[in-house]
Amino acid sequence: EVQLVESGGGLVQAGGSLRLSCAASGFTDDDYAIGWFRQAPGKEREGVSCTNFKDGVTYYADSVKGRFTISGDIAKNTWYLQMNSLKPEDTAVYYCAGEEYGSAEYCQAYEYEHWGQGTQVTVSS
Repeated sequence: EVQLVESGGGLVQAGGSLRLSCAASGFTDDDYAIGWFRQAPGKEREGVSCTNFKDGVTYYADSVKGRFTISGDIAKNTWYLQMNSLKPEDTAVYYCAGEEYGSAEYCQAYEYEHWGQGTQVTVSS
C-alpha cells in the first residue's frame, strides 16, 4: 500500500521560505511520479510542481516558476518542495501525490492515485 506523509507547513511572512517534505512508502518500483498540489478555500486543486525522477520530466506552474523547487532523495523515498519568496496568494493546503509509472508532464490531479493528508501553508502580508 502506497502511503504519503507531508510535513513542513506553517505560517510565514511574505517573502519568506518554507520546505515541505513528503515521505513516500509502498511504491514497488522507482518509476513513479510525485506531485505537489495545493488547494485554497473556494478554489480547485491545482498542480504546483510534478516530477518523475526516472525520466527526468519536471513541471512547474507558471505562478511558482523561479520561486519553488521540487527535489527528492530517491534512496530515502523522500520528496521536497522548497518554496522561496512566498506570497499571500500561495496560502493553501498543500498535498503530495504519487502515481506509479506516472507522467509529470501535465501535473493534473486526476492523474494521481495516491495522496497525502495535506499540510497548511499560510503566508501573511
